[in-house]
Amino acid sequence: MRSSQYQKQTKPKDSKIQQQQRQQTHMQKKEGLLVRRGVIKSEMFKGDGGGASVCRYGIKKLLILLENNNNGICPFQSIYQFGDSISDVGNLIRLGPAGARTSSSRFPYGETIRRPTGRSSNGLLMIDYIATALGLPRLNPYLDRTASVQQGLRRSLVFLGEVGGNDYNNAFFQHKPVEEIRSYVPQVVSGITNAVRQVIRAGAVRVVVPGNFPIGCIPIYLTSFPSDDPSAYDDTNCLRNLNEFAVYHNDYLRRALQPLRREYPRVVILYGDYYTAFQSVLHRAPLLGFDGTSLMKVCCGVGGLYNFNTNRMCGLPGVPVCPNPAQRIHWDGIHLTQEAYSHMSEWLLNDLLPQMQCA
Repeated sequence: MRSSQYQKQTKPKDSKIQQQQRQQTHMQKKEGLLVRRGVIKSEMFKGDGGGASVCRYGIKKLLILLENNNNGICPFQSIYQFGDSISDVGNLIRLGPAGARTSSSRFPYGETIRRPTGRSSNGLLMIDYIATALGLPRLNPYLDRTASVQQGLRRSLVFLGEVGGNDYNNAFFQHKPVEEIRSYVPQVVSGITNAVRQVIRAGAVRVVVPGNFPIGCIPIYLTSFPSDDPSAYDDTNCLRNLNEFAVYHNDYLRRALQPLRREYPRVVILYGDYYTAFQSVLHRAPLLGFDGTSLMKVCCGVGGLYNFNTNRMCGLPGVPVCPNPAQRIHWDGIHLTQEAYSHMSEWLLNDLLPQMQCA
């Protein structure tokens, strides 16, 4: 006891400047950890001007969340991701000869990470960044015979979706009326909630259920449904009616998750707000380093207002790739660039981590 009292009495109290220096050093160490894990990029802290300060502010918020949320790392042993090409890390290209011929199996897909992996982007996807942030390795495609996918669901984080996008895509590109497509939403959402029940019964206790993207901002939709009416577009040059449809689906899904939470009170069921995450990137695009003159233009594509043509899509012979994918949001007219996914994942981590109930 005497020793502890002595130490307490003789330990000098830090000055305010010393406290600030200690906090800054601690923050820099945390920043370095996130850089090494690939959650953020060291370039975010370089340079000057508004963009750098905004990025640093956003990362500091994320670091505070990580610090307060059991060091930001829930004790997850693995992540399971169910979804489509937004999250596929290489299963499609393993589905026989037809899958092996898909464009994501070859360059320029994967060019930023120096090899095509089956990811529909120039590099990594949102789920890759989220896995890294949680201290986990990147996902393996479950169809890879060398991959281990035997971890139990109880200590895993499950992403279920986004689901429904392709159901709606098929209907829209068949030029069915929006009113008819809206009538599909209850059935699509019912399928999603039934899938949530299945993974919970299999042992999942933390499930993220993402909503749909603002499809009115995606080049394949902008090219397929042009309008001469300026009022058809919002202030970010996205098609209003298509975004309104996405909001309708997402609102319906949010409401459907409420009874699920009552049904499974010991399970954390979270809504993954892909819509707002994308809009956040779009609205902050110049500050994040994206080319403000090409926000809706495709990096890998050719032709038309959006650099996109369904007859000359990314991966086909003669289709060019922009020299600076990191300055573009859209990769191939359907999927986003690694840079866009990186910023979306940052927004999602800020939104989801405080709700994980990891303590």
